[in-house]
Amino acid sequence: MNDSSPLRVLGIDPGSRLCGFGVVDETRGGMTHIECGGIAPPARADLGRRLSFIYDEVTRLIAEFQPAVAAFEQVIYAQNVKSALVLGQARGAALLAVTHAGLPMHEYTPTQIKKAVTGYGRADKNQVAMMIQSLLNLPEPAMADASDALAAAVCHLSSYRYLAQTTEAP
Repeated sequence: MNDSSPLRVLGIDPGSRLCGFGVVDETRGGMTHIECGGIAPPARADLGRRLSFIYDEVTRLIAEFQPAVAAFEQVIYAQNVKSALVLGQARGAALLAVTHAGLPMHEYTPTQIKKAVTGYGRADKNQVAMMIQSLLNLPEPAMADASDALAAAVCHLSSYRYLAQTTEAP
């Protein structure tokens, strides 16, 4: 990355009912919020249709915002086995869209993301949302899933900066 071209990151917080997304640019060390929101498949649709909807919407976001890379929050916890399987399938639909677009993909644990954003790996969701609001100069906190996706993008930018300073690799 040269100093004149921004690195655009698409952050994704996977979910089968609501999949958060956030687009962040980095230029010369600063970060700029481009867009964020949630992908909400039709509530009464069967799982296959919800997964297809997530795939189509992530594909649309990639086409619209042209990110250079995607950053995912890893799925660490689910309330039960069925929830974990469905969440994994939703994550897979988003991951497939990213892979089909040819984007590099990076995953971060919730602890890594919280530490990158707040400096504390056990920060709660409100602390993360407030820091994202501050870091990206948002007029108000983003909705929870979008805030988590923005946090994944910010985490990647922090990691990318560190790797760029310590290695010759892109």
